[in-house]
Amino acid sequence: MSSERPPLRSLLFVPGTKTGWLAKAEAAGADAAILDLEDAVPPVGKSAARARVADAVANPTGGLALLVRINPLDGWAGAEDLRAVAHPHLTAVVLPKVHGPADVLLADRLLTWCEREHGLPDGHIALVPLLETAAALREAYQIARAAPRVAYLGAVTGKGGDVERAVGYRWSPSGAETLALRARVLLDARAAGVPCPVAGLWTDLADLDGLRAFAEQNRSLGYEGMVAIHPSHVPVINEVFSPSPEELARYQRLIAAMERARADGAGAIVFEGDMVDEAMAARARAALRTRTS
Repeated sequence: MSSERPPLRSLLFVPGTKTGWLAKAEAAGADAAILDLEDAVPPVGKSAARARVADAVANPTGGLALLVRINPLDGWAGAEDLRAVAHPHLTAVVLPKVHGPADVLLADRLLTWCEREHGLPDGHIALVPLLETAAALREAYQIARAAPRVAYLGAVTGKGGDVERAVGYRWSPSGAETLALRARVLLDARAAGVPCPVAGLWTDLADLDGLRAFAEQNRSLGYEGMVAIHPSHVPVINEVFSPSPEELARYQRLIAAMERARADGAGAIVFEGDMVDEAMAARARAALRTRTS
């Protein structure tokens, strides 16, 4: 199932107490909404929020992919969240406070039971482990390989977040202090075969130029999307993680040129000033498939 996960450019957090905001997420153009039952919900409101989120997942009104960030599985709340939200319409469960592969294995088993309870195939619901501790970041490859349902894994290095506290870096708008970390986690995810890795997040609501620069940096590393915390960030993220019309046109020209070259018995050619071969053509075809899927 994991290889069939849809690419998601923008994943917008929505508090579990505010499921009515899903309409705002869709209006902003988000590919997905992450309904948050963890940090966005105070302890006294967990039960009511769980019921609201379960209803929103069971009765979707738009085309958003729906993910749910549950509470950690070191208590009953997380298990109750899983059972409440497991549904054919649920795209993924976001698992917080992951320390290592054992946490992923536990979540995978519980999700399998939930899927069988609902008559769903094993692996129908993806699992997104959040790498919020130094141990989890160090073991990103093993965490990524712990279950086939793992998807959308990446380094989320927002200002003042759990990762900053765990690692001890000093956040800056340039992202220089987390560049190596984001690159290594991305490599771990790719090496483990995790589909559609995503990064995040940008906390300054007004600085859209800073957001664009950070998103472009993540795209250059190889990420396919980003987590967002405000609807105003979604259009910028979508634009950055979508090929431009010029890029798409160049991909089409490159493929056509390589097909002509193969017909003439050539394996590599000079194309618009660059030396290209079948590897570049395969990359162009993949980009075009993603764009049209």
